[in-house]
Amino acid sequence: MTPRYLLLPIGLTLTLTACGTVAQLSVAEGTGPNPTLPGPDESLIPTVNIATAIGWPTGGKPDAVAGTQVVAFADDLKHPRWLYVLPNGDVLVAETNAQPRPDSGGGLRAWIQGMIMEEAGATVPSADRITLLRDSDGDGVADKRSTLLKNLNSPFGMALIGNNLYVANTDAVMRFPYEQGQTRITAEGVKVTDLPAGKINYHWTKSLIASPDGDTLYVGVGSNSNVGDNGLEQEKGRASIWEIDPDTGQHREFATGLRNPVGMAWQPESGKLWVAVNERDLLGNDLVPDYMTSVTEGGFYGWPFSYYGQNVDERVKPQQPEKVAQAIKPDYALGPHTASLGLAAAEGNTLPEQFQKGMFVGQHGSWNRKPRSGYKVIFVPFADGKPNGQPVDILTGFVNEDDEAQGRPVGVAIDKRGGLLVADDVGNIIWRVSGAESPVQ
Repeated sequence: MTPRYLLLPIGLTLTLTACGTVAQLSVAEGTGPNPTLPGPDESLIPTVNIATAIGWPTGGKPDAVAGTQVVAFADDLKHPRWLYVLPNGDVLVAETNAQPRPDSGGGLRAWIQGMIMEEAGATVPSADRITLLRDSDGDGVADKRSTLLKNLNSPFGMALIGNNLYVANTDAVMRFPYEQGQTRITAEGVKVTDLPAGKINYHWTKSLIASPDGDTLYVGVGSNSNVGDNGLEQEKGRASIWEIDPDTGQHREFATGLRNPVGMAWQPESGKLWVAVNERDLLGNDLVPDYMTSVTEGGFYGWPFSYYGQNVDERVKPQQPEKVAQAIKPDYALGPHTASLGLAAAEGNTLPEQFQKGMFVGQHGSWNRKPRSGYKVIFVPFADGKPNGQPVDILTGFVNEDDEAQGRPVGVAIDKRGGLLVADDVGNIIWRVSGAESPVQ
């Protein structure tokens, strides 16, 4: 018999799962340079459509696009979120998660959010380490692993400049000495600069990329709320990409109004920085599309006052019309609620010819859309440095026939042999996609 004190949460869970609206548009209609943007739909009870995280059955794996194959590059990891490939081919994996949030608030919204995160497999304790994986025989499977760094603080982004490895913890960029081939770093890290964190720390991941010349670091800092719900004073330095001098720690906001800028990549033809942005929730199943865009220095991209350019979000009070007038429309929508996080330029991969120019995107998957969106890795083709055409599914099958999440893709990277690596934080696996008959090199 169910205890009485559990009846309310169980009943509310069933209500939330059963209620909520259904999408009126396809994901494809919310994708591309000019997505369809219907009117906002603010329901009293939001759509909650959780794919319960269960992991992969023995021998299970995602479905790879025709002409490719997928294997487990490494398994038995602990919530692997982000990837970085070193010049010698070693692969670094951030095994990480959010720290406890003592000031995240209470009440119904906090309870719902906690329920969603637990069902989605997002509440495991953070391992707080970076693991090094090495494929020494070139067969596409890592045969050596070691803990490169431990006792970090929710590490995420990584970048190597010369003999210095930079790591973006949730609260600071750190610098560690590194020598090629090294498998363990024992030296104390040096703080380069603090990053916005605190006791709420709503978007805890801090992505990181170095400029091609190694002179500058760029860090993606997500917002502290959905749309300024905790007060705009809590958003100082957030929802932006920081530009940091790696030697001095001096920094500035390079671009702002980006709700949660995560994956970043340099587009080879144009030389521009691109970013994948996780947009806002609770405006309905069809709003707002996540997106990727080239980043304009000094550019403002709308958050929280407007979305996808100058579409005003009436929930934000007071409004700032002068800011909305400056809001830049993103280059390419990636579908509503897809949780598009990972981003990697395609150049250098050994997949079929059609995947040589463009961007790979890791879509972690929705929690508040019916039917679900994301839960896959896609490829967006480019021409002349810009998106050109509809996305192509690269890896699918992360949600099984029983609507359970066997895995959820996050970070993506091209390894030294040209394979596409995908971090799966529910399956605790790094997948490797290659040509169907990719030879050992």
